[in-house]
Amino acid sequence: MKFLDSFQEQIYALFRIVIGFLFLWHGTQKFFNFPVEFPWPLNPMLYTAGAIELVAGILIMVGLFTRPAAFIASGTMAAAYWMAHGSKEFFPIANGGELAIMFCFGFLLIASRGAGIWAIDKA
Repeated sequence: MKFLDSFQEQIYALFRIVIGFLFLWHGTQKFFNFPVEFPWPLNPMLYTAGAIELVAGILIMVGLFTRPAAFIASGTMAAAYWMAHGSKEFFPIANGGELAIMFCFGFLLIASRGAGIWAIDKA
């Protein structure tokens, strides 16, 4: 699809914005029960995860301190996968860990590539 070559930077920026936007709602769910109620009681680990999800999600979405925020978010999702999913079953389709893996590697890509265009880091 050669016609997409000229839009690589814009598509990457949209990827960064959307993944940050999706991630921040996991934090709002934990802290504010919004947009849906969080189904488990919060403990210190979940408070920490919620803070990372909320803050890193916003930073990644707007493109501020993008690399460190994405690196921390990636590590958080790797830990979440192994603690909540990987210990149950080997295959992500069987243990429900696909979203954690997708976030982990999406954030790893952002951490390695940086903010790209449409980011405060570029200003």
